[in-house]
Amino acid sequence: MALATITLGLTGPGQTIGVSVFIDHFTDDLDLEKSWVTAGYLVGTLCGSLAMPTIGRWIDRFGVRRAMFTIAGGFSVALVAMSGVQGIISLTAGFVFIRMFGQGALSLVSTVSISLWFEQRRGTAISIAVTISAALMALVPFALDFVIGEIGWRGAWLVAAGTVSIIVLPIAWFGMIDRPSDVGQFVDGVAPTDGESADAQVWGIDRATALRRYEFWVLAGAAAAVSSLITGLNFHQITLLGESGFTSSEAAALFLPQMIGSSIGSPAMGIALDRIGARFAPAVQMSLLAATLVVAGTAASTVAVIGYAILLGVTAGASRSLTGVLAPRWFGTRHLGAIQGSLSFVGVMASASGPFAFSLTEIVTGGYRATAVLWGLAPAAFALVLAMRPPRLSPHAKRDYPYPT
Repeated sequence: MALATITLGLTGPGQTIGVSVFIDHFTDDLDLEKSWVTAGYLVGTLCGSLAMPTIGRWIDRFGVRRAMFTIAGGFSVALVAMSGVQGIISLTAGFVFIRMFGQGALSLVSTVSISLWFEQRRGTAISIAVTISAALMALVPFALDFVIGEIGWRGAWLVAAGTVSIIVLPIAWFGMIDRPSDVGQFVDGVAPTDGESADAQVWGIDRATALRRYEFWVLAGAAAAVSSLITGLNFHQITLLGESGFTSSEAAALFLPQMIGSSIGSPAMGIALDRIGARFAPAVQMSLLAATLVVAGTAASTVAVIGYAILLGVTAGASRSLTGVLAPRWFGTRHLGAIQGSLSFVGVMASASGPFAFSLTEIVTGGYRATAVLWGLAPAAFALVLAMRPPRLSPHAKRDYPYPT
C-alpha cells in the first residue's frame, strides 16, 4: 500500500515533462522567439534546482507527509500561475516553480519515502516505482495535447493543477506515513532481532559528513555524467540521427523503444543491487553510459538505431535506481532528504550543461556523431577509475548491517 501511494506521488513530475506540448503556444500567443522560451526554461531549471538541498533538509525535519502535502500544494499553485503568463518574465518565473516543486521536490520526497520503508528490497521497490512512474508520465504529453485541443492551452494548465490537487494532495495527507515506527511497523516489515525498538533501525550520517566521503562524490559524479550526457543526446537526437540519414519523424519515433529500455534498466539495476551488491554498480553504470554514446555515434542501420534507443533507456532507468538505492545504503536515512537533495541539485545542474557541451564540441569535431563518440571517453575513464577503486560501505553504518555493500 505504501509503495502504491508513493508511486502515485511520483506521477506529479509528469506534468513538467508535458511542457514541450506548450512550447508552440508560448511562441505564438505570447509573441516570443523559441530561443527565448528555451532560455527561460533553462533559467527556470537552474534556479529551481538551487532549492533542492534546502527542501531535502526540510523533508528530514518535518517528515514526508507534511512535505509532500506542502510541495503538491505549491506545485498546484505554480500550475495555476502558468495559465496566466503574459511574457518572458512571468513565463520564466513559472518555469522556476514548476521545476522546483514538480520534477525536483515531488520526486525527491517520493524517493525518500520509499527508502524509509524498505531496506533489503529497496532496489526492487524503487525500480518498480520508477518504472510505473515513467510509464504514466509517457501518457502526459498525449493527455495534455488532447485537453489543449478541447479548451486551449491556458485551460490545460488549470486542468493539470486540478488533477494534482484532486489526486496527490489527498494521497499525501491521508496515505503518507513518515516512518514505519509511527504506526508500530518496521522497515521491510521485519522487527529487530535483539529487542531494539523500531527507531533503532534508523541511522545515518549528516550531509556535511557525507560530503567529505568518496562515496558521495561517486554518486554525484555518476548522476552528473548521466544527466548531462543523456540530456545532450536527447536534445540533439534529431540532428545526430539526421547525419545517419534518418528523418526527424523517424528520430522522434524512437521515444517508444527508449521507454521500453527504461522499463528494463530500472528494475534490472534495482534487483541487481538487492541480490548482488553495490560495490561495482557505479562502474557498470558508467560503462552503460559510455556504450550508449559510442553506439549513438556509430549506429547507421535502422536496427542499430533502435538498439541505441533501447540502450539509452536502459542507461537512464538504471541511473535512477542506482542513486535512489545507494544513497540510503551508504549514508543511512536519518538525514537522507538533505543528502538526496544535494545529489538532485548536482544532477539537475548537470542536465542543463549537456546540450551546450555537445554544441561546443560539435564545432570542433564537425558533427554530432563524432561528438557522441568523443564524449563516450569520459564515462569510460570514470568506469575504469571506479573499477580500480570501488566505493565501500560507510563505516558509520550499523555494525550488523546485513546487506550487500
